[in-house]
Amino acid sequence: MLTQPMDRSDFRFEPDLTRAATLPSRWYVDPAVLEAERTAVFGRTWQAVGHAGRISEPGTYLACEFSGEPVLVTRAADGVLRAFSNVCRHRGAELCTGCGHASILRCPYHAWTYTLDGGLHGAPEFEGVADWDRTQVRLPEFRAEAWGPYIFVCMDPDAPPLAEVLGAIPSEIAELGCPIGRLSLAHRREYTIECNWKVYIDNYLEGYHLPAAHPSLYRELDYAQYRVETCRYYSSQIAPIRARDTAAPRRYEFGSADNRALYYWVFPNFMLNVYPDNLSANIILPLGPEKTLTIFEWFAYGDAGVHQATIDFSDEIQQEDIRICESVQRGLGSRYYDRGRFSVKRENGVHHFHGLLSEFLR
Repeated sequence: MLTQPMDRSDFRFEPDLTRAATLPSRWYVDPAVLEAERTAVFGRTWQAVGHAGRISEPGTYLACEFSGEPVLVTRAADGVLRAFSNVCRHRGAELCTGCGHASILRCPYHAWTYTLDGGLHGAPEFEGVADWDRTQVRLPEFRAEAWGPYIFVCMDPDAPPLAEVLGAIPSEIAELGCPIGRLSLAHRREYTIECNWKVYIDNYLEGYHLPAAHPSLYRELDYAQYRVETCRYYSSQIAPIRARDTAAPRRYEFGSADNRALYYWVFPNFMLNVYPDNLSANIILPLGPEKTLTIFEWFAYGDAGVHQATIDFSDEIQQEDIRICESVQRGLGSRYYDRGRFSVKRENGVHHFHGLLSEFLR
C-alpha cells in the first residue's frame, strides 16, 4: 500500500514537561505515520523476536518477522547466535518458517541452499552466469543477542548494544529476587486491540489512571508512593505493595517495606512486569494504524509455576486497559480534539516516550 510521506510539521517535542503537550491526534490514525515508524523506530531498535530456548543448541533456527521484514535467527555449529534476512538472494522467496534443526537451509522455490552462518552453499544449474561470484553471496546479517528468556534482533548497525539499552534493569530485577536466566514459560495470551500501538504504550507508562480504571490493582499498590523514573532508552515504574488496611481480598500480602512490583518499558514496545512471585512480559506490535497485537507471556520462578489466579488477575487488568485504549482511539478521531497537556506529577513517562519517538523519527 502506497502512502504519502509522513508530515512532521504539526509536532515539535517540548522537553519542558510543564509546557509540553501530547502528540497530535493524527499521529495515532495516519497510515503514513505508522509507515515511518516501521523504518525509523522498529527498524532501528532491539526487538524481542522469540524464545531463546528454541535455538539454544547448535544447528537450530527460528523464523520471525518484525518491521515488515522476514528475519531468520540461527545458531550454527560454532554456537554463535546470528540473525539474517529470511529472503533468498535469488528471487526473494522466504527461506524458512517456524523453528527447527538443520545443517543447511534450503529455499523451497529453486532449492538454493545456505549455511547457518549465512553463506551460500549451493545454487543448482547456475553455471555460465557472467559477473557473479557465488562466494560473495550471503544473506544480509543483523545483530542478535539473547537476554533472559528472549532473543533480540536489531537491524541498525549503529544502534547501541542491548546491554546499554537495558541499563540497570538486569541488576534491579536481580535485587528483587527474579532469576531472569532461569525462568520457565507458564502461559501465553494474545489480545488484538482496536487502537494505535502508541495509545497502548501511553496507557502503560503512567499510573495516573489507576484509581479510576483499575480498582483491584489500586488496592494492591501504594499509589501515593507510585513513581516513574526515566532513563535513556527505558523507564521504570516503582510501585510499592500497600500494607493491608482493609478486609477486602488482596492479591499480595504486605511482607516488608521492600515488597514491591517493578514495571519496565524499553523503547519502543517491550515491557516487563516483575512481581514477588512471577514475571510477565508484553510485546506490542502494530497491525495497522488503529489495530495492535499485544502478546502477554507469564514466566514462573523455577519450578513453582504461575497460579491461575495470577493469570486471571493480569487478564482483569488487561481487559480494563483494552476498554480504555479503544475508547481513547475512538476519541482521537474526533474533530474537536487534537492535543492535551501532561500531569507533571504522573505523566513524565509518557512525555519521555514522546521525546524518544520524536528523536527517532526526526
